[in-house]
Amino acid sequence: MFNNFRFNLAFCCSVNFRNIITIFFIGILFFCFVNLAAAIEIDIAALWNTEQYLKNPPKATFGEKKDNTLVQEVYYEGELYKGKPTRIFAYLGKPDGKGQFDGKFPAILLIHGGGGKAFANWAELWARRGYVALAMDLGGQGANAPLPDGGPNQGDTEKFRNFTIENGDYKNMWTYQSIAAILRGHALLIAQPEVAPNKIAATGISWGGYLTCILAGVDNQLQAAVPVYGCGFLHENSVWKNSTLDKMTLEQRKRWVDLFDPSSHLGRATMPILFVNGTNDFAYPLDSYQKSYSLPKGETTISITIQRPHGHIFTFKEVDVFIDSIIFKNVEQRAKPLPKVSEIKTDESGQSVSVTFESEVPVIKAELVWTQDSGEWSKRKWKSTPATIKDRTATATLPTPPPTCYYILVTDERNLPVSSPIKIL
Repeated sequence: MFNNFRFNLAFCCSVNFRNIITIFFIGILFFCFVNLAAAIEIDIAALWNTEQYLKNPPKATFGEKKDNTLVQEVYYEGELYKGKPTRIFAYLGKPDGKGQFDGKFPAILLIHGGGGKAFANWAELWARRGYVALAMDLGGQGANAPLPDGGPNQGDTEKFRNFTIENGDYKNMWTYQSIAAILRGHALLIAQPEVAPNKIAATGISWGGYLTCILAGVDNQLQAAVPVYGCGFLHENSVWKNSTLDKMTLEQRKRWVDLFDPSSHLGRATMPILFVNGTNDFAYPLDSYQKSYSLPKGETTISITIQRPHGHIFTFKEVDVFIDSIIFKNVEQRAKPLPKVSEIKTDESGQSVSVTFESEVPVIKAELVWTQDSGEWSKRKWKSTPATIKDRTATATLPTPPPTCYYILVTDERNLPVSSPIKIL
């Protein structure tokens, strides 16, 4: 019996010892795993090494200018994609003659949207406006067909698929590849002998606007940025929230938002930014838009109009004037800037609202733009009522019942609209 007791005691001690050793090693493994996970976290602010990109222009091959145009084809070195070299196709537009900055011209990056491509007519438009313009393709396409060594396509799979960080897979994502292509494009512009390197701006449309928002936060050498439609907070409200982002696991969504939603980058932007959108945009609703334009550190201007059409539209004149007014700021024939409009103030009654504005060009109209609808932003009905202008102040009376969202829009004699920040109730 005593021997049996000794055996049981020894057995129990042995089991407990083994358990302790097991727990100890599990603890060590867990500690190593946690530290490994910490080691592979990325500095979001340094996700793209912008300084290195801009110091090292990509290798490029240039075609001849097309007849009766200012545009030529160019292929330049892209990012490695799945370990293989890539090329980016673009159109490069160059003005004739001499530029206004010691004979050099300003330059602009032109970033297309979903379903778009490198647009020769966009580059031509800006070249005729006096800019060296680079309109690059961000979908692996050449002039007329997919490139055999192009980067990723621009479908939802390439934009939203699950990815990992520890093996560098995030660098194969469409957003990463696209921003890298744009930064390389910026470096290519700097390398052109006709370009004034400190006079470069960027504008993008829809998904290109989304990319412009990210670019503004990672490339502070840009002098101005204009995202048209695009914004951040896509996981909170956007056309992709229900269809794609809500279907991710919490971990996947957080990883995507941390790296690739503009809300993670816009807060570092310091250059002047013009945000252009419409009240009923199907992709980028006003609640996400409001949060986005509130993030940059630099000066922001807003232009939201009722039912602004969504498309690859290059003809919003407020975009041209905004960029000209900054790029040519110290040049005699500069464009006069867009009006500057304050936040809305409400009087004690809660019925009268007003903004103040500054403008070098006479403001000819002010209006209260409002909706009393709720629910899906793209389906809301909007109305406008005149506001009274006096001493650079625009005043209006709120409708009854109170609106769910409103802002004051001022228009100068060039017919250029500028909005106050919106109020969402």
